[in-house]
Amino acid sequence: MLEHIIATRPHAPRLKRRKLPAAWLLAVLLVATASGLWHVLRTHVSNLGSAQLMSEHGVYSAWNRDEVIVLVRHAERCDRSRQACLGDPSGITVNGSHAAAAVGDGIRRLGLADADFLSSPEVRTQQTASFVFGKAIETQDWLARCDSTFANAALAHKREGHNLVLVTHSGCIDHLERQLGVADGERVAGYTSALFVSKDSNGKAHLLGQLNANQWQTLNSSTGK
Repeated sequence: MLEHIIATRPHAPRLKRRKLPAAWLLAVLLVATASGLWHVLRTHVSNLGSAQLMSEHGVYSAWNRDEVIVLVRHAERCDRSRQACLGDPSGITVNGSHAAAAVGDGIRRLGLADADFLSSPEVRTQQTASFVFGKAIETQDWLARCDSTFANAALAHKREGHNLVLVTHSGCIDHLERQLGVADGERVAGYTSALFVSKDSNGKAHLLGQLNANQWQTLNSSTGK
């Protein structure tokens, strides 16, 4: 009897699979392709934390051709740290001054014969610059105006046949990276970090990479000049 019931029980209706419209599938494919291309084509911030990486990413060769702009963020701020200050509360810390001096050692190893130096007029950037270069350097107001005009101003101040070192602020560096197509998560400029950008003879800018504070010291030790 049980077998009869099982044999005669009506089968549950099968659910038909809905076919997705071809246009919808095409749209999904196009979005996925565009997302992949965006990831591949966007500008990435390369790590320059060794002499080998500096060479591989073209920093040394571009510097020798006088095509480089270096944007150095100021050293650690007194007003945002519990570390000992140099003196002025709007300036940098003692630890920051040591980090700035390491940046100076690294830049001198690159060679300063054909280089221009400019600093933001803020106390923290002037103090940083004095430890980087061992002296006070010229200040210009545009280096403290971290707005959409900054990138063009930086490129305009790059003289042909001269590398350019700018001591500025994280917000200004961020604006330049935006113009070069760097994604949000990669636009990070720590204290005394340096962003290297090349400007070729056609006036086109290329991002070479970034060094952070600790990497300056490591690079200086490895080059040993």
